Formats: sequence, structure tokens, C-alpha cells
Amino acid sequence: MFTPAYITTHRQGLLKEKIRIANALLQDCTLCPRQCHVNRLDGQIGICKTGRRAWVSSFDPHFGEEAPLVGQGGSGTIFFTHCNLLCNFCQNYDISHYQAGRETNAEQLALIMIKLQQLGCHNINFVTPEHVVPQIIEALPLAVEMGL
Repeated sequence: MFTPAYITTHRQGLLKEKIRIANALLQDCTLCPRQCHVNRLDGQIGICKTGRRAWVSSFDPHFGEEAPLVGQGGSGTIFFTHCNLLCNFCQNYDISHYQAGRETNAEQLALIMIKLQQLGCHNINFVTPEHVVPQIIEALPLAVEMGL
């Protein structure tokens, strides 16, 4: 039986090191090309307007992707608030430019992934995740332990 790489990585204990490395990047943030160098672990905010915790605007099964991604149950889309690009023409302007959403810790993010799975989604699809990759990686082992 096929075991997804994220589960294997978790079982081998490799996610702990990846979480440590990713969180270290938040101390002197260079996650995006803007390279703000703020200490997001200490609550400082850079161009992306995100500190220690990710902000989630919404999450739902999404059927607007290609058929292989959508399947029968939809793509489990998590829309993250804020963005480092700040494009004026952004189709998600209200999400990326305003505080639409709520601050979410690792356990809450893991529970969102589980909820999407319970709704029958075939995958988890992160929208505008670049500035919150450390937070996603931190939530992943919790989600795996919950059955993802």
C-alpha cells in the first residue's frame, strides 16, 4: 500500500527537524523575496502582515480546480490571509490585503485539515501559503496523529 511522503517523514522523525529549521527562519524572516528580516516569533510583522501564527480566511471543498484535483469530494482548500506580493489585480484582494480571517495556531490548522478530510476532500490545497510554510509544517504532524 502507498504511504504518502508526509506520513513517512513524520514516522521517521524528520518533520521535527524540518519544523525547527522552518521556525528558525521566522526569527529573521526571509521566507519571501521581500526579506523583511523581522522576528515573527517575537510578534514582529513584516510586509506579509503575519506574525507567529498563520491567519486563515476560510476553508472549504473547492470545485474550481482541474478534474484530477477535484475528484468527487473537491479539493480541500485553505485560504490564508495576507500575502507578501500585494498585487493590485489579485483575485483574492479582500483576503490578501485585509485582515479577513482569524489567527490560527498549529492545532487549529491541523483540525481544519482533518475537517476537510472528513468532508470528503481528496487533498489539502493551500492558497497563498508561502509566508506560512513554517506554520503548515508545524501543524502537519498533529494532523497526521489525528488521522490525516
